[in-house]
Amino acid sequence: MSFRSLVALLLLAVLAVLAGGCASGSVSPQTATREGRLPSEVEKVVGPAYPAPELQAFVERVGQRLISKGGVPGSFRFAVLDQPAANAHALSNGYIFVTRGLLALMDDEAELAAAMAHEIGHLTERHAAQREQARRVVMDAAVDAAMRSGSITVGRSVARDGLVQLRRYSRDQELEADRVGVATLTRAGYRGDAMVTLIEKLRRQSALEDRIAGQPAEGRDASALSTHPAAEDRLAALRETAAVGVAGESGRAGYLAAIDGMSVDDAPEEGFVRGPTFLHPKMRITFSAPRDFRLYNDPEGVLGVGSDRSLLYFTCTAGNVPGRLDDWMRNKLQPTPTDIQSTEIGGAEAAIGARPRGSDTGLGQVRYVIIRRPDGICYFNLMSEGPDRDRRIAAMVEATRSFRDLTPAEAAALQPFRLRIVPRGGTSATTFAARMPFPDFRLERLLTLNGVDDAAGFARREQVKIVVP
Repeated sequence: MSFRSLVALLLLAVLAVLAGGCASGSVSPQTATREGRLPSEVEKVVGPAYPAPELQAFVERVGQRLISKGGVPGSFRFAVLDQPAANAHALSNGYIFVTRGLLALMDDEAELAAAMAHEIGHLTERHAAQREQARRVVMDAAVDAAMRSGSITVGRSVARDGLVQLRRYSRDQELEADRVGVATLTRAGYRGDAMVTLIEKLRRQSALEDRIAGQPAEGRDASALSTHPAAEDRLAALRETAAVGVAGESGRAGYLAAIDGMSVDDAPEEGFVRGPTFLHPKMRITFSAPRDFRLYNDPEGVLGVGSDRSLLYFTCTAGNVPGRLDDWMRNKLQPTPTDIQSTEIGGAEAAIGARPRGSDTGLGQVRYVIIRRPDGICYFNLMSEGPDRDRRIAAMVEATRSFRDLTPAEAAALQPFRLRIVPRGGTSATTFAARMPFPDFRLERLLTLNGVDDAAGFARREQVKIVVP
């Protein structure tokens, strides 16, 4: 391997974080979804489609209207991804996706069209190819700097500077995709302000997520490394676009009928978070974190964050672990844990160990808990670094002892939360909020779901969205 290639490999870790925002990628061309399933090549890139053929057909119809009436050249396919986070994606071969999490936030067909028109704008303007070309320029500059100076550190510094410029470049592309998308939207006959109302809904959702996570109010997209411009910047730029004022269709009634009954939860294959408790109906396991912990589910595992920023990470891996778990922990983990003890959790063999103090400054107290499963192991990584870390880590270890198997009846009873469209009648927002199956922020979740700022705005709705067990 040449020195230049070695330098390039060492810099890739810095440049890998360039991916982000509206995702893009490349797979071999395929046709439409088959009975609610994506072609395997596409699914490997973006994940599975939501198994609801009628909803998939609705989204495809709206997308094809954008193409035919919006005057967009080329062939495109549209699908709903089985993901609860609000997002949209585009692949360079013409696939455009919206998640069911984004569908839940939107209020009408025009906003759905706006989201997909934005992604169409990315593809027609060849933003992914432009970003890749710019990324190569940054990589070449970083490699050249490292070679001339004889220092990988210098190369990484150049790469980081290039990263900031590329993020700004991506933000410019987002604004361009908005402008192109609005023009497509209005040519297709939809109301021109749908992009504005969609961004406002996303801004509410982002603010709610920050509040739930206990983050400061200034928002996450103010960072110099953010891919997307701030919502305020996008809205200001859109309001200068004449097409925003064009009248057109909304299609609210048909849209709400299409999403009625849709899941707004994690897929059963990934398990469910219910307050501080995690339950997996397929693996038939459950555990409860300390009561102040907030759990975040992910295909790779479950992250728990305590009110004092203590951390819990849970995941399972397949494969045989030979011998005793305490011996495995002693021989395989580095640095070798201390205070290793063999125990039993949920009727299964388990081992608990501590990361040696001083082995990595700043980590505070760290514990490892490993539990044997019939097809592998499950493990918890626990960390607390606050002034009360000793007591806190003991409570977290104790919480891992709640890990157990679900009975077949318990697993069968677990179902995802679903979105329902109901007439508001004379019922208040507070009364509806009390029905939401969440432990906190019920009213805020209800208002955000319905795209309003307060109870008065909710009262003006004839039909409203609510989440039910």
